[in-house]
Amino acid sequence: MEYKVTIKNGKEKQLLNHHPWVFSGAIENITPEYAEAGFASVYTSEGRFIAKGYYDEKSHIILHLLSWNEKDVMGEEFIKKLFKESILRRSEFFSEASTTNAIRLCHSEADFIPGLVADAYASRVKLVISSRFAYSFLQSFVDVIEALLKPSLIIATTDKEYASAEGLSEKIRFFKSGKEVKLDEGKIEPVRILEGGIYYEIPALRGQKSGFYIDQRENRILSERYAKDKVCLDVCSYTGGFTLHLLKAGAKKVKAIDSSESALRHLLFQVHLNEEKKTIKEDSRDKVEILSGDAFELIRAEERNKYDLIILDPPKLAKTKGKLEDALRAYKDLNRVAMEKIKNGGIIFTFSCSAALKPEDFKKMVSWSAKDAKVEAQILRVLSQSEDHPIRASFPESEYLKGLVIRIIK
Repeated sequence: MEYKVTIKNGKEKQLLNHHPWVFSGAIENITPEYAEAGFASVYTSEGRFIAKGYYDEKSHIILHLLSWNEKDVMGEEFIKKLFKESILRRSEFFSEASTTNAIRLCHSEADFIPGLVADAYASRVKLVISSRFAYSFLQSFVDVIEALLKPSLIIATTDKEYASAEGLSEKIRFFKSGKEVKLDEGKIEPVRILEGGIYYEIPALRGQKSGFYIDQRENRILSERYAKDKVCLDVCSYTGGFTLHLLKAGAKKVKAIDSSESALRHLLFQVHLNEEKKTIKEDSRDKVEILSGDAFELIRAEERNKYDLIILDPPKLAKTKGKLEDALRAYKDLNRVAMEKIKNGGIIFTFSCSAALKPEDFKKMVSWSAKDAKVEAQILRVLSQSEDHPIRASFPESEYLKGLVIRIIK
């Protein structure tokens, strides 16, 4: 089924600038009458061509734009081409497999594939689907991965945040040699990966998002620069990505705080794993302390002027723009308390993964925190997501991870 979609006068500007989302309120009419999901050519109210896309009235984003070239022929082969190009753009990462073999292969709309995240973990690929469009072309994505990478296993899941809104099944699907297979979920072994010379063991099915936060790769490696002989606090540590890099760099002490007791236990397992692999010193476990509970409360109980280096990597606090004001208060409070616990001249790595929070507002929040803590904050570096999580200029929503390295002067 192919459609012709006309956009209301005044609603076309963002689309002409290559933003890929079209909501129902922007559509003037569609021909023929909607029957099922299908490709569409999109025009202004004056009949000027805008783009080609995928129309589905059962999706919370009714129309995803895919191409602004009128000559492109929509169909499965075109979708495969988009996905293949996304993987090939990461070719330089595959030559670094001896030190890093966890790579994002597709970053959803930023790579022109709406609602698809694809991550390679060593010989395994994990797909996380958040749109009806991506779910419809799942086998096409599997075919491309199989042809290019020949993985041992492909695991496809749906993002729980969007499954209900998109009407998607939360069933986990498995593919081997390009074919769907049935597997006992309880018997799938974890996979071990390398990132910056550190080993991690990733659960096959459990874990947040696709199982590991690849987007912090460069930031974790950067943290090593400030860690040697330092007393460190890793707040919202999850399974210890930052902690392990701090230990690798020779940190004197690391306290890891997280709400998940099981994540912290896994952190300790990964410390032992890296001791065995000799990627960190043999006495590293003795330098690590774990503490589970509400990170926002636990950091308050810490001694003032104790730490040389603090990592603040909280979960997404503003899931929507409507939650932004409350989130800003929480970010400000967390950063203010960290500034009280850091020593004079100490370093804080502070992050937000809330897409609704703009980078300039994140900087303002830090300045407000410094004012309330009665300290000066110097911004040393502005951080973002790893380069395999590209930010598409026409799609600002793809810039979600914001970070700053700040020095606190008292």
